[in-house]
Amino acid sequence: MKPAHLAIAALLLTLTFAWRTIAVEPAAERLVVLTFDDSVVSHATFVAPLLKKHGFGATFFITEGFEFLVDKEHYMTWEQIKALHADGFEIGNHTRKHAGVAKQKPEQLAADVEFIEQQCATYGIPKPVSFCYPGYQTSDAAVKLLRERGYQFARAGGARAFDPAKDDPLTMPQAFDGKPDSTLEQFKAAVAQAKDGKVAVMTFHGVPDIKHPWVNTDPAKFEACMQHLKESGCKVIAMRDLALVAQLRRN
Repeated sequence: MKPAHLAIAALLLTLTFAWRTIAVEPAAERLVVLTFDDSVVSHATFVAPLLKKHGFGATFFITEGFEFLVDKEHYMTWEQIKALHADGFEIGNHTRKHAGVAKQKPEQLAADVEFIEQQCATYGIPKPVSFCYPGYQTSDAAVKLLRERGYQFARAGGARAFDPAKDDPLTMPQAFDGKPDSTLEQFKAAVAQAKDGKVAVMTFHGVPDIKHPWVNTDPAKFEACMQHLKESGCKVIAMRDLALVAQLRRN
């Protein structure tokens, strides 16, 4: 092998080892998944720039429910959603209408799920592999549908860490739910659950969320939460990245 080829091979080996080190070592300690619901415009204007500053991954769950189609002051455009994808963030499926899946007929749910998939395809975004249940409601029929459509992960509600060894990834619990009265100490306690192979899945809506004040997160409080993740040395990823972590752990 020529010297130049040897140098390239050595570089590739180094990069491969570095990637495996980054992916595996923090995951063995504190692994955190950040998720953001409801297509709020502050995801694009405030949240994403802050996450990029810290080097964090995240999943943005997109719906065209509420006033998405007519209120572009408070909801993202699909161009902004595409830009989130271009910046390396995951675009997940939160259904077209944000209706509770337990109250929908199978064909209604299928249509709402497929609509977001088609919109993603229109804007050059990969077909989602992560789903978020509107209002945290789940149903056996919804889980079956998601599995048949190739979804790997789906977030519900709750207040505990996700245990990949015990929990169905299509009814994944959240460890923290950002609300106006949620505190930094509660966030820290949720982060502390990310140990012994468990993953802390964090839920936020708008930062701020003007149209839905009951799920609003104050930007200053959110910044403090992100700073805690940084100072704690957490590995902060999108939901889809759990598939890679699981594969690396098996290897």
